[in-house]
Amino acid sequence: MTTIDLTGARRAVPGPPRSETLSLLARMARDRLTVMTSVSQQYGDAVRLRLGPKSMYFFNHPDHAKYVLADNPGNFVKGIGLVHARRALGDGLLTSEGELWKAQRKTIQPVFQAKRIAAKADVIAQEAAGLVAKLRAHRGGEPIDISEEMTGLTLGVLGRALLDADLGAFESIGHSFEAVQNQAMFEMMSLSTVPHWVPLPIQRRFHRARADLDRIVARLADERRANPTPDGDDILSRLVEATRNEPDPAVAHQRMRDEMVTLLLAGHETTASTLSWTFHLADAHPEVWERMHAEAVEVLGDRQPTFSDIPRLRYITQVIQEVMRLYPPVWILPRVTREEDEIGGYHVPAGADVLICPYTLHRHPGFWEEPDRFDPDRFSPGRSSGRSRYAYIPFGAGPRVCVGSGLGMMEATIVAASVVRELRLSTVPGYEVRGEPMLTLRVRGGLPMTVRSAA
Repeated sequence: MTTIDLTGARRAVPGPPRSETLSLLARMARDRLTVMTSVSQQYGDAVRLRLGPKSMYFFNHPDHAKYVLADNPGNFVKGIGLVHARRALGDGLLTSEGELWKAQRKTIQPVFQAKRIAAKADVIAQEAAGLVAKLRAHRGGEPIDISEEMTGLTLGVLGRALLDADLGAFESIGHSFEAVQNQAMFEMMSLSTVPHWVPLPIQRRFHRARADLDRIVARLADERRANPTPDGDDILSRLVEATRNEPDPAVAHQRMRDEMVTLLLAGHETTASTLSWTFHLADAHPEVWERMHAEAVEVLGDRQPTFSDIPRLRYITQVIQEVMRLYPPVWILPRVTREEDEIGGYHVPAGADVLICPYTLHRHPGFWEEPDRFDPDRFSPGRSSGRSRYAYIPFGAGPRVCVGSGLGMMEATIVAASVVRELRLSTVPGYEVRGEPMLTLRVRGGLPMTVRSAA
């Protein structure tokens, strides 16, 4: 197993020469995943990427991830990509720092307590049943975009389970967030050199999307203020209450808006991407689909899944874990150093962009046998023991670990089990399925699949 020297003299971080800046930027714009993989293979676990006036320090070892995310998180604030996303997300839980972040986390955290999340299993099962019914109607017909269906499903779960609201009336949410992510990546890859007022099509789409999200959030907040829920314990009600006594109405409105837009994105996009990849990879490995189907039939029979079924759906859980290893929904964790630091013996200056990349970390040959192979059994109890805790971080790590990880895993497991029990989804022959690394790692261009009965 690969080891690194965490002591001793500081070392300069190796990487491509500055003369390759333009070609590196062009390659990053075309295929960020391939670039991150190739430079880690060529230069090792610490790489300096010179991109114009910027240098990004890419670290790809579990000990590096542990140090940045868990041991010394106070010196590493949110960085490139997320900074650009702030134009749309504002200072929500995903992008905020310091005392504001602590206050936001305190407001939202109680909703994600294990007991409360367990109580949402019935809601998820009902939404999954609705999805299965819709897919069943497409048996033998034209392909259906599974990525789009997963977006609709996860928005439905988000609305009912966390907001006590119906998001079905807002069909534009998914498209608006796509425009937001496109703009964030455009600004990142152009190094923010294009002024916001330049009327490029991508920027016009972004402005329309941001206005649409503002409208949706304002309507949800107004409706909740006018019609409070009986217990007031959903996230929307808690945010209304948390901002009620804010002396400045503009500040109260902005806090509500930023938190809600962030929740709408983070609360559906990651699980939707994971489920899309799950159905694609299981289809590409028929033996995996058959094992998932057999387990779902054995555990569930013909009844609706419940929370108590989750521990018994062991193989399906392993499949989802393996999917998130190969295609982690949050594929990169960008940070910026407050003060100069030392990571794995390498000097990193103050104000430097630091990248921890779960996509490459999860494929590190020093910690994963045949890392590019899809093998759900690698998460079986016997094979998981002894693995570095920070070699697998699909939900991040440290104080800023994803607050919704428990809900996301339960949702993915219940939905996957509900679908594979009754149906067989197949990717359209000849369709190229590729990853699109935006704020999340989604399937590029959608995922057309045909539907037939499982039996």
